Parts: sequence; structure tokens; C-alpha cells
Amino acid sequence: MKLIVAIIRPDKLEDVQRALAERDVYLMTVTDVRGCGRQRGYTEVYRGTEVNVRLISKLKLEIAVNEAFVEATVEAIVHAARTGDTGTVGDGKIFVVPLDDCVRIRTGERGPGAIGP
Repeated sequence: MKLIVAIIRPDKLEDVQRALAERDVYLMTVTDVRGCGRQRGYTEVYRGTEVNVRLISKLKLEIAVNEAFVEATVEAIVHAARTGDTGTVGDGKIFVVPLDDCVRIRTGERGPGAIGP
């Protein structure tokens, strides 16, 4: 089992969900987050004053999958979240983390069976 954590642009969420659904991956948690990376923020004029915005709004997706779905999930996110053909700075990151256990609260089921429907 793996936990896939993806940080993406907010406007790419629907594309990513559509791409994941094509690969039978439907379960995810989405969180509004802010952060900075290579973009290093931007400058904005607010009430006539220049303001440096260092933390940029992004979405964090957390998706628990069984081993058989890891590559398909990562590929779907990469292709759907990428801007243009080659991508641009700020498109996001994907982290694949080992998942030791999963427990379905309703039934108490544990392990890979608790991830799926």
C-alpha cells in the first residue's frame, strides 16, 4: 500500500479527477494549502502598495492506493496536472510514501482491503 501526496494548481483539480476516474481511482482527500517552491511568490498591488505574496495557493491531494494502482495514479496526475506540453514551474510535486496499515472504521477491516470500496 502507498499514500500518494500530490501538490497541484487549484485549476487542475477537475482534470486530475477526470484522469484518475479513467483509471478507476476515485477515493481521495483534497485540502487547500499554501506554500512556496521555485516560483518564490509574486508581487501584487494592493490599495496602491506593492505587496510580496510568498505563499501561493495550491491543493494537496492524498490518495491511498494498493500497489497495483501506484504507477497508473502517478501517471494520471502528472499528465493531467502538467501545464502545456512540457510543464512550467509551479505545476506541483508528487510524493509516494509507504503506507504501513489502513483501517476501515466502519467494519474494522485492515490492510489493502480497507482501502478499496
